[in-house]
Amino acid sequence: MAGLLNYRIDGDDGNEGKSKETVVLIHGLFGSLENLGAIARALQEDYRVISVDLPNHGRSPWVPESEMSLPAMAAQLLALLDQLAVKRCALLGHSLGGKVAMELAMAAPERITRLIAADIAPVQYQRRHDGIFAALRALPLDNLSGRREADQFLQDKIEEAGVRQFLLKSLYKNEHGRYQWRMNLEGLYQAYNEFVAAPSHKRYQGPSLFIKGELSDYVLEEHREAVTSRFPNVQLKVMQGCTHWLHAQKPETFARLCLKFLAG
Repeated sequence: MAGLLNYRIDGDDGNEGKSKETVVLIHGLFGSLENLGAIARALQEDYRVISVDLPNHGRSPWVPESEMSLPAMAAQLLALLDQLAVKRCALLGHSLGGKVAMELAMAAPERITRLIAADIAPVQYQRRHDGIFAALRALPLDNLSGRREADQFLQDKIEEAGVRQFLLKSLYKNEHGRYQWRMNLEGLYQAYNEFVAAPSHKRYQGPSLFIKGELSDYVLEEHREAVTSRFPNVQLKVMQGCTHWLHAQKPETFARLCLKFLAG
């Protein structure tokens, strides 16, 4: 297995005789720990917040497909918690990060105090990112002059400007002046079937919060049974007017829901 996942810690352990509880934040596909920065800032006054880059994302190690299954990523996250001497913590994951959080909570429930899954269900999904993969893999990195040119290239392939800007956050210029992806794009493409798979068929009895974006099709009424049967101590919330990017569209509302649940 490759080295430990990249992480950032916000907040401290407290200096008033009582350590803060730890909350671990896990981003989604194509993202990095920076994507959940707003919720990290909202939580850090009351909690010790550990934001992580999933493998093949951000500044975490590039790993082979065999280390990109949901159980394998959960194991890598658990290894990080062991290294940081985190005995128990809450998990908050968005999209793919939510699936990894579910997997870890079911695999090591004694380590997880609470679980928040943002706009994702514990089900098998259809492949829905093939168009994005095709567009990103076709981007001519060797001849790229900058992000503006990259955005123009992607416009007719990825219509939503916000999605393009999110993806282009992972584009950077290396020491040789050449643009490249910080994420392991080819590694993610090869492992994509692992990401759309359902988490392991276990249960997590601890408190859980599943938050859905009203306008998102990632969590549907038909998924309710899968959620409630495997996470029986669950609260279900809907953020009105939000798509899959609920934490970015209404960060204050998202933070309020999370803080109330974590304090419960």
